[in-house]
Amino acid sequence: MSRQRDNLPYPPRGMDRIDAARYVGVGISKFDEMVADRRMPKPKTVDKRLIWDRVELDMFFTDLPARDEGGNRIDAILARAGNASAR
Repeated sequence: MSRQRDNLPYPPRGMDRIDAARYVGVGISKFDEMVADRRMPKPKTVDKRLIWDRVELDMFFTDLPARDEGGNRIDAILARAGNASAR
């Protein structure tokens, strides 16, 4: 049975390993490494298939540190807002 993809302008909610790696912008080996060290989520299981949830990928991606920041972007914004209100 061949897998057909639709041509809708949005990514699917569930993705296989190759599509999940592509979605977050890394190669498959790097994606596997990131799943193993918990920088990316573990997949869900549907029968014997492993499927990554796009929403979880988005959440984990948001938590990755930015190049110039030590934490995630939201924490940095909140920290700056807290420092500004303390002045």
